[in-house]
Amino acid sequence: MLDKVLGGIERAGNKLPHPVVLFLLLFAVLGVVSTALAVAGATVTVPGDGEVLEVKGLFTGEGITWLLENFIPNFTGFPSLGTVLLMMAAVGVAERTGLLETAVRVSIGRAPKAVLPYLVAFVAAQGHMMSDVAILIIPPLAALVFKGAGRNPIAGLIGGFACVCAGYAAGFSIGALDALYTGITEQAAGVLPGGDDAPTHILINYFFTAAASVVLALIGGFLIDRVLEPRLPAAVEAAPADGEAATDDDGGYRPTLEVTPAERRGLRAAGLAVLVYAAVVVVCWLLPGSSLRGEDGALVPSPVLTGIVPLLFVAFLIAGIVHGKVTGKVRRAGDVPEMMAESITGMSAYIVLILVIAQVIGVFDWSNVGTLLAVEGAALLESAGLTGFTGLVLFVLLVCVLNLFVTSGSALWSLVAPVFVPAFMLIGLEPAVTQAAFRIGDSATQMITPLNPYVFLMLIILRRYEPDAKLGTVLSRLFVFVVPFLVAWLIALGVFYGLDLPLGPGADIHRD
Repeated sequence: MLDKVLGGIERAGNKLPHPVVLFLLLFAVLGVVSTALAVAGATVTVPGDGEVLEVKGLFTGEGITWLLENFIPNFTGFPSLGTVLLMMAAVGVAERTGLLETAVRVSIGRAPKAVLPYLVAFVAAQGHMMSDVAILIIPPLAALVFKGAGRNPIAGLIGGFACVCAGYAAGFSIGALDALYTGITEQAAGVLPGGDDAPTHILINYFFTAAASVVLALIGGFLIDRVLEPRLPAAVEAAPADGEAATDDDGGYRPTLEVTPAERRGLRAAGLAVLVYAAVVVVCWLLPGSSLRGEDGALVPSPVLTGIVPLLFVAFLIAGIVHGKVTGKVRRAGDVPEMMAESITGMSAYIVLILVIAQVIGVFDWSNVGTLLAVEGAALLESAGLTGFTGLVLFVLLVCVLNLFVTSGSALWSLVAPVFVPAFMLIGLEPAVTQAAFRIGDSATQMITPLNPYVFLMLIILRRYEPDAKLGTVLSRLFVFVVPFLVAWLIALGVFYGLDLPLGPGADIHRD
């Protein structure tokens, strides 16, 4: 039955067009619908202020004029575009100088045997800072660490992969993913009149994701240690020796636990440099009368929060450059901009996708179709009694299902955010909590969809230790993690919701 279900998901998912084509189709449908509603004289009344808005049609003279005048501003003004590219440039320096991989090796390389599963799960839950590189690095390293500790390397590989995927949106770390989601959230909140006032900075989910990463690490470690590993066959093949030629089939990455003295010095120097930088920023922020404080001397909100992306950019840049100078990866001034350029080059597909997404969300906003859908959706939720936490849980489950077919987090969030962010705002919930709920659904089922190319990469690496393994072997073992992680995510959200705790600095759950 499981094979049939997964096979059906794979066949259905393969029939979906490329995300760019999908959004082009959505753009065309939205144009037709908005024009038809405009011709019919459709209007929408925004609850609360009684403002009546007319639906405007894209395929009208007014609509074509608007599109021609705003096509470029829609793209260049998209909030996440500059933020994501800025973060990727800085994180790319930290990655290409070897800082991030060295930090992973040092953190789990000499862990005691008993706590190893929990440490692997915790490190994996911080992986989104490294973007998809985390999936290429952490699971193979975890397998090697397990093997060196006398444990089953298959448990390290499968468990590491499961925890990277299920905890991909969690963690104490900040990365391009946070910037990407927040930018889309900001645009979606702007669909409603006055929605631009809602807090949508890059840290709006930070308290929640940081707390969730601890919970996921404890549960992930337990599942690896007590559920997964005892049921695994013994590994019958050793991992390829260090230095063996890599192949394209397995991503070209061969793990090693060796950390050179230069890498250790570089890691210590980078950590010290970032601590000094952070201390300077914090002191300047706390000083009475500081320009980094907000209105009337407030700490939250303040320029530190609204300008957190440039501050993080400098932090990653400092860490990467210092580590690179110590290890010899940065020898001349030109090395750093070259690393930054390589990182941004890898974002070309994202830039093309944003070009189309920006137009779709722009039409949602300008035509008032987004407001209409949000008002009707909010009314439907209220009539069905699905407000509050119940509505959020159902939204998470919807995203879990959609995530099996649309594996791109940015594409999926761009599809659902323009409707659900304003709809939940109308029933009293801030955009931050809708984004947090999406992060749960986007993470929970990512590991088991056959449309995730990294699942097949894990199968190839698994065959180093279990030559007869098949795709069903990998997926059946990963299923062990899905429900516990989903429940843990929801419990964490429930605690924040029930106690009305802020999800991040200045990011409350309920609207005033």
